[in-house]
Amino acid sequence: MIAIRGGTVLTATATIEDGVVLVEDGRIVGVGSGVEVPADANVIDACGQVVMPGMIDAHCHTGVFGDGVGWIHSDGNEMTDPITPHLRAIDAVHPEDIAFKDLREAGVTTINTGPGSGNLIGGQTAAIKTSGRTIDDMLVAYPVGMKMALGENPKRVYGEQKKTPSTRMGNAAILREWLTKAQGYLEKAVRHEKKLSDFRAGVEGATDPEPFEVDLKLEALAQVLRRDIPAHIHAHRADDIMTAVRIAEEFELDLVLIHATEGYKVADILAKKMIPCVPGPILFSRSKVELREMTPRNAGILANAGVKVAIQTDQMSAVRYLRLDAAIAVNEGMSEEDALRAITLTPAEILGIDHRVGSLEVGKDADIVLLSAHPLDVAHGRVLRVLIAGETVFARQ
Repeated sequence: MIAIRGGTVLTATATIEDGVVLVEDGRIVGVGSGVEVPADANVIDACGQVVMPGMIDAHCHTGVFGDGVGWIHSDGNEMTDPITPHLRAIDAVHPEDIAFKDLREAGVTTINTGPGSGNLIGGQTAAIKTSGRTIDDMLVAYPVGMKMALGENPKRVYGEQKKTPSTRMGNAAILREWLTKAQGYLEKAVRHEKKLSDFRAGVEGATDPEPFEVDLKLEALAQVLRRDIPAHIHAHRADDIMTAVRIAEEFELDLVLIHATEGYKVADILAKKMIPCVPGPILFSRSKVELREMTPRNAGILANAGVKVAIQTDQMSAVRYLRLDAAIAVNEGMSEEDALRAITLTPAEILGIDHRVGSLEVGKDADIVLLSAHPLDVAHGRVLRVLIAGETVFARQ
């Protein structure tokens, strides 16, 4: 058993002075100020330190786009077909990518990684730990979202190829077309299952139906229509955000807005509709037209309006600057409480993995970070130790 004792414990929902966190078999078994430390525990002295949950980035591309190797390991965009829902992030993640070490040393212990935004429908994302020998070792949950994209990226990629979509109208039309195809596929599957069930039950007049032809693209989209996983839609401009909302409502999808760069313009609408947003990266420049009206105040405006917000970096090794992004958000009007939750518990909730990670609670994975100061005090708060599933994966020398 491990006992982390004497630090200021930020559980993500409460602050405990002179706290204790007990860890056994990779899970948290005790948290509090009066928790008894067993005599045989391996004690980690956290006096004068801050203890917090491992940080989580709800949208990045670590391990899918290789860090520092260029096109050789650029596996995030299959830009030969705008519709690729059957692609799976787990088939592209490279566990030995050097970026994972950077993330661990920065206290980022879980990420949602997946395809880029070159395609209208890019494929399935995966929530993974930042430590592990194989993707199977790293996996927290899969799939956790279907990556889709509106706006500039897909229309540029396929417009340059003289293919559809080359306009925003084309983006929306093709997305609706494939969601409609998936609806028909689901209905056909239900009818087939009914016929097969009747035949096996010996219902009078029932015949053995022809084998059902599986379509991997439509199977993947069916998960979104059944609301097994949400649609993670990349959208920057306010009009693209509202197109995503409109389509999600037409097909009754669970929607998560990725980037939502101009979300501040429609924050009240998003709050009323209870649509979570994953804004960022905050540390970014206006690299294209649809980012012209980006502002570091966006995350705070959204959160203050009542939108569930998780801050993201959209990067590979630069995910290590996640808490710097959160600190900037505070500087620009977001509350410290919201910002800390935006890199811990809220992304876990949005990804549907909060039963395992995101806060320091009994029963959850022992993904724990020790710092020399408050995590949002980036000038003084150095990461001193990081545990993933109770194992120390980084200790500052």
